[in-house]
Amino acid sequence: MKIYDVEGFPNPARVRIALAEKGAFENVSFIPVDVMGGEHRTEAFKKINPDAAVPCLELDDGTRISQCNAIIEYIDGEFENGPSLTGENHRERAVISMMNIRAETGLLNAVGNYFHHATPGLGPKLEVYQNKDWGLKQRDVATNTMAYLDEVLSKNAYVAGDKFSMADITVFAGLAFADFAKIEIPANLTNLAAWRKKMNARPSIAA
Repeated sequence: MKIYDVEGFPNPARVRIALAEKGAFENVSFIPVDVMGGEHRTEAFKKINPDAAVPCLELDDGTRISQCNAIIEYIDGEFENGPSLTGENHRERAVISMMNIRAETGLLNAVGNYFHHATPGLGPKLEVYQNKDWGLKQRDVATNTMAYLDEVLSKNAYVAGDKFSMADITVFAGLAFADFAKIEIPANLTNLAAWRKKMNARPSIAA
């Protein structure tokens, strides 16, 4: 299998953490994409992924899967080692999916919208359209989502309940992106801070 990505970017990081959790790094070859140079927007790359984004998984039979949630779902089903990232029964899968969408929309994507619209982002050559007011509103969405997650984590060990899941990976990537975008995580969110410390200790992340 191949994964087209950029090491260190938020969404590629989600897939890399999932691979590490499943002990599957040796099964994948990483193909770097020059996002800063605009390679992801070329016609050649859009033939690989019409979304013009990374990451993108290419299977040995040529099948290509984009979108982090879909990629992680495939990884979770393909490799038996490690924890189930998407749930072991209908209830778990539904709750994990719900919390993952909340984390993706309310935190990771909201931070991304702030970064791309209300800051210089990736620079004028790539940020061809910006709406600063929208970006600032999304910063508020991200901060509000952090407060919501802090409340969730006051009752649960992990974002979607008592087990680590892909929802935790998404929140972790979202907080890392918030650090990079200089969105301050409120100091009073102690449950979120304790959870993050626990995440930092996981081998898939600490490595």
